Amino acid sequence: MRLLVTGGAGFIGSCFVRRRLAATDDTIVVVDKLTYAGNRANLAACENDPALASRLEFVRGDICDGGLVRDLIAESDAVVNFAAESHVDRSIIDAEAFLRTGVIGVHVLLETIRSLADRRSIRFVQVSTDEVYGEVTDGLSGEDDPLRPRSPYASAKAAGELLVSAYHVTHGTDGVISRGSNTYGPYQHPEKVIPLFVTNALEDLPLPLYGDGRQQRDWLYVDDHADAVGHLLDHGRSGETYNVAGTGHLTNRDVAAAILERLDKPWSLVRSVPDRPGHDARYAMDGSKLAALGWQPTVSFESGLADTIDWFRANADWWRDAKSGEWADYYEDQYGWRLAESVEA
Repeated sequence: MRLLVTGGAGFIGSCFVRRRLAATDDTIVVVDKLTYAGNRANLAACENDPALASRLEFVRGDICDGGLVRDLIAESDAVVNFAAESHVDRSIIDAEAFLRTGVIGVHVLLETIRSLADRRSIRFVQVSTDEVYGEVTDGLSGEDDPLRPRSPYASAKAAGELLVSAYHVTHGTDGVISRGSNTYGPYQHPEKVIPLFVTNALEDLPLPLYGDGRQQRDWLYVDDHADAVGHLLDHGRSGETYNVAGTGHLTNRDVAAAILERLDKPWSLVRSVPDRPGHDARYAMDGSKLAALGWQPTVSFESGLADTIDWFRANADWWRDAKSGEWADYYEDQYGWRLAESVEA
């Protein structure tokens, strides 16, 4: 196939590109706006391999650019949409960018596919999140459960999902939705909790733990997430939504402890800071529907975390570059006053 992968220089998107090129004969066109979270270096392993590079094309652009999108989709057999602003904290500060990419951008992609429908069917895979379910106090969220997003980020992702479903029903668009658990692994931007804690610990800096740190997440290794999206591209039923569950239900406190143990760093680095507004206490999904389709995660949290920490240890230039530029201002705005008010965890 010839795939258009939007947001393919980001964390999960670039992993999908690297793994898909290695495992198939597909040709992939990556379109990425290269915001702070998109990094061309994430594709270097492919671009430096002549065999893989011959099947990879990179285009810098915005999925809200209808003319560009039409030119790219017209030559594609399928579109896999990873493009998104993805950090809840940033969505609380400024929601507009999340709505632009997560709602308007999705609409531009879908409307372009609809306009080309008389030529051929083009499969569309929308990569979403478990956060659309909102806070899950007990049990597991199933695909038919109501959507109750509680942050601007999750609301934008939920709106994007609803557009995909509406285009499937109204126009017959071949759309599939994946809802992934909290994902971690190499190349993740250090604004997210695991790479933030790992890189701060490597430099003996405080680990800002929100509240009591007992918020629980189901952790999904990035290779597993990328492979699940690929499985849905190949085997997902049109019009259906699938949960991509992880392998580790842990609290943020447990995650911090596991990182410090692996790095042989003291717990005293952890500081309890004022919580973020509307912080969901728990996410948990039922992954049986995707399992029935023939896919399950294979990487345990213990193994995935070890590989992640080892990668950040070995790639200090990558994460120091990610923490440069506007990062210092963002970090000070987000955590400066919180750390000033922090207490021992």
